[in-house]
Amino acid sequence: MNSDQIEGNWKQLRGRAKQQWGNLTDDDLEQIAGKREVLIGKLQQRYGIVREQAQKKVEEWLKTVDQQPASTQSGSAQSGSKPSGSAQPGSAQSGSTQSGSTQQHETHQTAKG
Repeated sequence: MNSDQIEGNWKQLRGRAKQQWGNLTDDDLEQIAGKREVLIGKLQQRYGIVREQAQKKVEEWLKTVDQQPASTQSGSAQSGSKPSGSAQPGSAQSGSTQSGSTQQHETHQTAKG
């Protein structure tokens, strides 16, 4: 993947970069904006490694990114946030035992129907 491709696909690659290098902050990722040289510099700074090591890590990461389509990463990040679906609107559960988000969901459902 060349530098133009990195910049053009940075919105998709940003999540993968964060996953690969957890020490990078959201600010860092914003500053990187798909620029390879800035990424290398931030890796040096955050991980205390020399430039050659950072370059090698970026090159290896880009090879793995080239081999994996972006869609394989997007679904896995959200799977833990889905509601269980066990609470049905109008069920016999008391409101005091439900979480706030479930209560809001049920209230919204009732208002619609």
